[in-house]
Amino acid sequence: MTQQSSPEHIPATGSAPGRRRHIVQVTPNYPPLLGGLEQVVQILATRLAARNDVSVVTTDNKADGAPHRAVEAGGVKVRRHRALTVAHTSLAPGMFGSLLRIRRGTVIHLHCATAVVPEQVWISARIRGLKYLLHFHMEVDASGPLGRLLPFYKTHLFGRVVRGAAGVIVLTESQRDFLAERYGVDPALVHVVPNGVAEEFFLPLRAPSTEPATGSSPDPLRLLFVGRLDIQKNVARLLDAMARVTEPVRLRLVGDGDLRQALQAQASRLGLDDRVEFVGRKHGEDLVKEYEDAELFVLPSDREGMALVALEAMAAGLPVLATAVPGNIETVQGVGVLVEPTPQALATTIDSLARDRSALAAPAAAGAARVADSRWDRVVAAIEDVYEQVGF
Repeated sequence: MTQQSSPEHIPATGSAPGRRRHIVQVTPNYPPLLGGLEQVVQILATRLAARNDVSVVTTDNKADGAPHRAVEAGGVKVRRHRALTVAHTSLAPGMFGSLLRIRRGTVIHLHCATAVVPEQVWISARIRGLKYLLHFHMEVDASGPLGRLLPFYKTHLFGRVVRGAAGVIVLTESQRDFLAERYGVDPALVHVVPNGVAEEFFLPLRAPSTEPATGSSPDPLRLLFVGRLDIQKNVARLLDAMARVTEPVRLRLVGDGDLRQALQAQASRLGLDDRVEFVGRKHGEDLVKEYEDAELFVLPSDREGMALVALEAMAAGLPVLATAVPGNIETVQGVGVLVEPTPQALATTIDSLARDRSALAAPAAAGAARVADSRWDRVVAAIEDVYEQVGF
């Protein structure tokens, strides 16, 4: 049986190495593009820059006019290469030139979630005789008309990229096992470092809800989703569930994405305009307030790596209801509520929790306890320890 890993399993670390490193974070996408991987890379880059020289090599995919060269928060140098997006993949030929110019002794930290960018790092490293560290965020499923090529790509291209890395960072023990089984990666080269949670999301546990007085109507149960409105998150499944819910509930959808208009049309078609609210992207205190005001966090995804939003919800004292799919299982199992990835399963559980809100207290407390030590400073120290072990 595969051992499950949870966010609290961040390796114990000593003091961070004293020498200053040159680090290049290579990622297909970067903020302002909205997404968990992009946020992780930005957080790591900014925090690592406190005691290292850090650059980011990425694309301008959905960069909303951000400059192609910039020095951003913390002194991080960001180089965004012009890209064309095909089948959810950013193609940026100019990135290869930047990779070829990386100087020896640099930590090349590659973040993997899409095709092409990993292969550029692999080829440039072989040409230059350099090594790289691969950060595996999640296994991506096929989508779109070119999805039929994905099995060939994984076997004959991506497998070589993973096996060619000097070390691999994964989020869970399950991912370590998966890489060994699927790609033949030596488990001794794989380091488990879960994602972290920013300090502002840690809120005091709220008092459990009480049942309404006899004869009174309960206020609607306040549901919250935070994330990209795209295929992977499958908010359409959550809307279909809302159409089946019979108890009084309200859902706030925080985020934006390519599917927003289609999802708004779906909500209207299902008669949910008075129960579902699309509120767009939220940041900082506004996002914290969304977690603070909600009663139940819902994640209807098809697949995750380790969803930052689920960790943030737990830190904020919110119980988490998620689909039982890879990534969600490792993150939520034992502390939240997992259901089959169907609208009916989500609707049945939402109705049950809306009828008995006292059942929300236990998963809220368990989730908060699980992420209590999952702060980003601890994660960054663990990653610097990995750099040391890999020999950077």
